[in-house]
Amino acid sequence: MSIPLYMNVHIPSEITARVRAAGVDVLTAQEDGTDELPDDLLLDRAASLGRALFTFDADFHRITTKRLHDGVPFFCVFFAAKEPRNAKSCASWLETYALLGEP
Repeated sequence: MSIPLYMNVHIPSEITARVRAAGVDVLTAQEDGTDELPDDLLLDRAASLGRALFTFDADFHRITTKRLHDGVPFFCVFFAAKEPRNAKSCASWLETYALLGEP
């Protein structure tokens, strides 16, 4: 069983398509109608669905660090420090972690 993913609004569709093609369950913020939601609420939405959030947005690093410090739970975040130049390698990395993990 893999970790289901929740793609932040800025994730390129090519990465999403490649990860889906590898058999990972993926939902995008756009598909969920949450593409305008503030970051902290988007993290809560992903958690409520039992999905790990994937993002390039550095604000999530700050938000999750604060939540860890304050003892506020969240499900999981896969964070890439910047948008990769190569969607194929990014998707490969992401699918590896999603497919090897457990919810």
